[in-house]
Amino acid sequence: MRNLCVLFLLAISCTSPKISTETEKVGFQYRTTGSVERIDSGLNSFLAEGAAIEVIASGFQWAEGPLWLDDQNALIFTDVPTNKIWKWTEADSLSLFLEPSGYLGSETNKKEPGANGLALDGDGNLILCQHGERRIAKMNTSLDAPEADFTALVSYYNGKKFNSPNDLVLNKSGQIFFTDPPYGLDDWDSKELDFQGVYRLDTDGSLVLLLDSLNRPNGIGLSPDQRTLYVAQSDAKKARYYAFELDESGDVLNGKVLLDATSSIGEALPGLPDGLTVHSSGTLFASGPGGIWVISSEGEHLGTILTGQGTANCAFDSEEKYLYITADAYLMRIKVN
Repeated sequence: MRNLCVLFLLAISCTSPKISTETEKVGFQYRTTGSVERIDSGLNSFLAEGAAIEVIASGFQWAEGPLWLDDQNALIFTDVPTNKIWKWTEADSLSLFLEPSGYLGSETNKKEPGANGLALDGDGNLILCQHGERRIAKMNTSLDAPEADFTALVSYYNGKKFNSPNDLVLNKSGQIFFTDPPYGLDDWDSKELDFQGVYRLDTDGSLVLLLDSLNRPNGIGLSPDQRTLYVAQSDAKKARYYAFELDESGDVLNGKVLLDATSSIGEALPGLPDGLTVHSSGTLFASGPGGIWVISSEGEHLGTILTGQGTANCAFDSEEKYLYITADAYLMRIKVN
């Protein structure tokens, strides 16, 4: 979801995003911004005192979908309104990875055409939530030579087009869990389903509707044992993080509200629950009001990484040394213990 930015008393503001994309390194250092709000001492296990939020690139319209590529020691992420995927590395800075990323048609008045959530399957193929095409797709070329050549994995539920698949996560068996809110639709692009779903796509191509009860399902993740499915809801009136118990087949057994963030919504803390990732410890790092909320698996709010922006998503590198954050026009990171 794209949230409106408001002025926040931090080092950067989203009221005047830069026109051209660029890296933020000056000399040998990146500029820093924001702060860390510590609510529970459990946060100290992940973020040391004095941990700084670095701004490593900027100038995007709405940065989303961060994904670490271990073989390339690189991060790729989407800029949804511009239909692009960017690549960032410490050594080579910023470069265009893929264009177009989520819409292949000729319409020019789409608000959110690009890919959103990204993931890798077990064979290292890039799997994309394609807003513009309203489907889950696989890039047919390798990560070393990316091209806008895709195979649709699933586009319809019961003969009706999805709204706009937003975020996804794969388990070790190759099942794809994904959310389908309406954020990528345009006024002229008709909505065919009368609900917003959470689905599971099995390796044999079977599609299972897991949930149709959430108004705005968005970010999605799995616990380390893959028996709990987490879903963030980007609804200002019910801004919540949910936890759903899964059986061995990946079906939902039961669910609960893990944490309700509704009372924190407001101009002082821009943003809503959006994308999330799960640390190997089981702790959630989830976008929410003010930045990235750090939430224990029991639903305790340990603290917030305050970015000062409407914050879309986050992802760890393979060794969990850094948390990379997409926040409106910016790509940020913070060092993790």
